[in-house]
Amino acid sequence: MSEPNEVDLDKPNAARVYDYYLGGSNNFAVDRQMGDEAIAMWPELPQIMQANRAFLRRAVHCCVEQGIRQFLDLGSGIPTVGNVHEVAQLAAPGSRVVYVDTDPVAVAYSKKLLADNADADIVRADARDPEAVLASDEVAALLDLDQPVAVMMVALLHFIGDESAPREMIARYRDALASGSFLCISHATDEGRPDVADEHADLYKERTATPLTFRSRAEIDGFFEGFELVEPGLVFLPQWRPVSTSEVGDNPERVTGLAGVGRKL
Repeated sequence: MSEPNEVDLDKPNAARVYDYYLGGSNNFAVDRQMGDEAIAMWPELPQIMQANRAFLRRAVHCCVEQGIRQFLDLGSGIPTVGNVHEVAQLAAPGSRVVYVDTDPVAVAYSKKLLADNADADIVRADARDPEAVLASDEVAALLDLDQPVAVMMVALLHFIGDESAPREMIARYRDALASGSFLCISHATDEGRPDVADEHADLYKERTATPLTFRSRAEIDGFFEGFELVEPGLVFLPQWRPVSTSEVGDNPERVTGLAGVGRKL
C-alpha cells in the first residue's frame, strides 16, 4: 500500500524506530539510520523493546484472566506480531479493542490489518486528549465505558513530557472508567543505566518530534493514583510475571523499563 501523503520522510518517527527495533518492516531509511545510531550507543535496545512487548502480552493475559473483554491501547504504534487484539481475542474470542495513535503510518497499516476484524479498530487521535479519544466513533462503536476496560499505556508516557501534564491526563481517563477497570503502564527509567540514558534522550530530542523523558520509580508509581497495583507491583520489565525465571536474568535493572498493572478501586 502507498504511504499516507503527510508522512515526513526526512525526520525519524519514534513509532517507526520502535518497529525497526522489533525487526518490523514498516519503517523508512531515516528511521533505520536513527535506530542504528541508538543501538551503537546502547546495544541492548532491541532486547529492551522485546521485553516491553513481552510485558504487553502478559499484561493483556492478566486482564483477560480478570474478566476484561475491552481494551483501549493508547499510542499503539506500528502493527507487529503480538498486538493486543491478537492476544486478547485468542485468549477470549469476542474481546473488543480500540487502538489510538497519531502517526499516519501506524493508522494506515492498522486499518489494513483490522479491515476484516469486526471487534477491533483504530482511531487517529492524540492520547493527550482523553475527551476526544473517548468521544470518538470507534470507541462508541466498540467499547462500553459503563463496563470495565483495560487501558494500555505501554511505552507511551515517556514520550509525553511534563509540560503535557501526564498525571492529570491519566486521571481524566481514570475518571471516565468503570470500577474494576485496569491501567497497564510500561515506562523508561534511568535507574538501571544512568550512564547511557541522558545520551539516548538527547538523540530523541534532537532527531524526532517526540522527545524521550526518563522518570524515576516514584514518578511512575504516581501515575497509578486511584488504582491498586496488582502483584508484583511496579518492577523492571522482565520481573513482571515472567513465564519462566530464565526471562528475568541476573540484571533485570539493565532493561531500564518499569512496568505495572493497576485495578481501579
